[in-house]
Amino acid sequence: MHAAYAYPKSSFEAQVPVDLSAREERERLSRSALKGFFKLAAAWKLRDDDARELLGGLSSSAFYEWKKNPDRVLEIDRITRISYLLGIYKSLHIIYGDKLADEWVSLANRNAIFGGRTPLAYMVAGGLIAMQTVRKLVDARRGGL
Repeated sequence: MHAAYAYPKSSFEAQVPVDLSAREERERLSRSALKGFFKLAAAWKLRDDDARELLGGLSSSAFYEWKKNPDRVLEIDRITRISYLLGIYKSLHIIYGDKLADEWVSLANRNAIFGGRTPLAYMVAGGLIAMQTVRKLVDARRGGL
């Protein structure tokens, strides 16, 4: 007969993720997410076409309207995209000085993940999954892995 093993009690509280399917949560987050995205786009010196693609292929007219008036409720996909990008931005600023952190996405990168492209080109081409991959990469670097 095997003795039952009890895991030690964790000091970490389980965090319930934000329920993005709830409109109220998206209403709460959308304005600040868009404002943060447009600040990030300026810091990274993104071309409007690249910024629109990072948002999921937004039309030019919608992009400029959102830039002028960020009071809207975003879909789950767009909030998730912006969340990944802001996480990348934050990690880069922890790892590098401000200048390199803001240039990093546009610099040639030899990491095999990027296949010879810049991180920006990789994310524009690969969408949400590529953003998730870059986020994991920079978070791992930030953690010293």
